[in-house]
Amino acid sequence: MSRVFIHDDFLLHSEAARTLYHEFAKPEPILDYHNHLTPADIAHDTRYDTITQVWLYGDHYKWRAMRTNGVDERFCTGSASDWEKFHAYAATVPKTLRNPLYHWTHLELARYFGVTELLNADSAERIYAVCNEQLQTPEKSTRGLLSMMNVRALCTTDDPTDSLENHRAIAADASFHIKVLPTFRPDKALNVGNPEAFNRWTNALEACTNLTITTFDEFLTALQCRHDVFAEHGCRLSDHGLELIPFVELERGSARRLVSASFAKVRAGKALSHDEVRSLQFATLQELCRMNHKKGWVQQFHLGALRNNNRRMFATLGADAGFDSIGDFGQAKPLASFLASLDESSELAKTILYNLNPSDNEVFATMIGNFQDGTVPGKLQYGASWWFLDQKDGIERQLEALSNMSLLARFVGMLTDSRSFLSYPRHEYFRRVLCNLLGSEMEHGLLPMDFALVGGMVRDISYHNAAEYFGFEV
Repeated sequence: MSRVFIHDDFLLHSEAARTLYHEFAKPEPILDYHNHLTPADIAHDTRYDTITQVWLYGDHYKWRAMRTNGVDERFCTGSASDWEKFHAYAATVPKTLRNPLYHWTHLELARYFGVTELLNADSAERIYAVCNEQLQTPEKSTRGLLSMMNVRALCTTDDPTDSLENHRAIAADASFHIKVLPTFRPDKALNVGNPEAFNRWTNALEACTNLTITTFDEFLTALQCRHDVFAEHGCRLSDHGLELIPFVELERGSARRLVSASFAKVRAGKALSHDEVRSLQFATLQELCRMNHKKGWVQQFHLGALRNNNRRMFATLGADAGFDSIGDFGQAKPLASFLASLDESSELAKTILYNLNPSDNEVFATMIGNFQDGTVPGKLQYGASWWFLDQKDGIERQLEALSNMSLLARFVGMLTDSRSFLSYPRHEYFRRVLCNLLGSEMEHGLLPMDFALVGGMVRDISYHNAAEYFGFEV
């Protein structure tokens, strides 16, 4: 009789790898410093009626696979029942062999529900019933799911105009011991290429700050106000999702005048030229990064996504519905120039760079070395593989580039970058891949057979580097 698919030594192909994982990686708690979880669900300790609600709602990874398998949109984002949606996904799962969804699906079923049976159309009804029954217990509430995975702290991703009321409620609850902090995500402040959307958001910024915003300086004052409020709520990170860094060479004497004119133009609802868009984006982002440096925050740049490619479906469903892809942008020169513009005035904060195009792995791995200044170990980080790359091959390629061109030992490790409370086995997945890679090299004599040395690095990458880097009191 063959053993179950998700077993204790899953992905661990050597004795050294198994020792590294079970003795050094597995016991470490999780510090999930970037995700898209909903703070309201944590504040209210939401319970889910069905696994569909916690597993399939909002998961564009699964929707993409289902669409590719010929599943109608009604079963992804449409009006089908929870059971119908779950069954449609279950029928798709056997077709996801060699897609990371196959691994993640079965890891999540095993870790949260103890289900080791393979998910398919035939097993769907049994697995659906088992999971739904468990979700009715207090141990499987939102907070319970986090506690099951030994999560010590997590950082959600929040718009500057968010009231943060749910974060206040979580912080005030002495019975809940997982630290939940906001992350400042001002992407809409850079959306000046769409005057209607930008002004709608800026009006919301006016409302939550009780400030009038007609000039660029007033805009920055309002952003600083919200930056301060986020800091009061424990925020220690900013995050920026961009195609590429918007660097523009601006003459010192005329720069602020030109940027101010562009801001007045877009605030009046007028379209900007390409150069005006880039200049205003650059000036705004540079000021935001100065705010980050002044407060000692960590800033994150998620670069390289080509978003909302299907215009028809974007008009129907909006963003984050599974119609994005890897972009092909020239990252190196604008990124280097932007970082240099902050470094030369000693205003470059601790920075994590996330790359989405694997052809740029070495670009990012070498870029971080340009601005390390000896003040903080690993001040600039080449961030974990994300989105289309957070699978075994993508993780290994990121680790190889980082190892060859920087210091793997200073890496702050994995994050979920997910909207689902069932995604925490991704940390386990990463740790298994890491231990398998290092264990193989120990077995082949490329690393010493010294578990105190190599295992110590595994412990650090799993948790301790991140805890030190972000400075959370956990």
